Amino acid sequence: MTEIINREFKRPGRGRGLLDVPKHTFLLRLLVDKELQVRYRGSVLGILWSYVKPGVQFIVFYLALGVFLALNKNLENYAVYLFSGIILINFFGEAFGNGARCFVGNGALIKKIYLPRELFSVSTIWVGLIHFAPQLLVLLIADFVVGWHPNVIQLACAVLGMAILMVFAYGLGLIFGVANVFFRDSENLVDLLVMMLTWMSPIMYPWERVAEKAPDWLIHIYFLNPITVAVELFHYAFWYPTIDMEWHVPPHLITQMAPLAVIISLVVVFIGDLLFRKFEGNFAQEL
Repeated sequence: MTEIINREFKRPGRGRGLLDVPKHTFLLRLLVDKELQVRYRGSVLGILWSYVKPGVQFIVFYLALGVFLALNKNLENYAVYLFSGIILINFFGEAFGNGARCFVGNGALIKKIYLPRELFSVSTIWVGLIHFAPQLLVLLIADFVVGWHPNVIQLACAVLGMAILMVFAYGLGLIFGVANVFFRDSENLVDLLVMMLTWMSPIMYPWERVAEKAPDWLIHIYFLNPITVAVELFHYAFWYPTIDMEWHVPPHLITQMAPLAVIISLVVVFIGDLLFRKFEGNFAQEL
């Protein structure tokens, strides 16, 4: 009896944020499976849509920018350059968008039972990774065809770039997911932000085009975007080792820009986790 009296009780309906995730990996797997089954229910192609969407997107951008604007003549292996950026922004768009909608989309489940609700946000990252994997495989095949010869540092840059994007997408998805519970307009901002961030990152054009026309202070702001840094790290890992032309890697990409992008992404996650802890107790009644 004394042990029960002295036991510290937790307020019901409130979790510990990310600290709850490692203890509920089984629930996390169930949520990921549920999301995949719901998405492809009644679908003929199923997960093959992971190839179709980026494939069509790549063809459109390659024709518009590579052929009509002749970027394929100025950038060696422009197809690899373009696709390595497209698969990153596709992952970010899916993880961010699903994260922003995950609490509202699982409102029926949240209102019926209690489970660590941040699992919904984490599951969106795993679903995004499942769809990212086949696209990465296609990129690797294309790399080997054109003579890819990376070193250890470049491979590490690819891992770092992916880690930055995962953390950043998770943090933004958590912030907008919490906001979407109370203000449904937040969901409509996601696609707009993804479109803006796509064109504000060197995915379809070289970063030097921006450096030629923008003042130095604007370039510094440009590289404060973690997506820009992640894309350049991917270019350095998957495109740069395939070319023979002279190319200038963004200065201090690994020593300064990448660590700063990590810090910014972690700050975004901290803000998202703070908002989640503050408001998640009201989710059930708002939904």
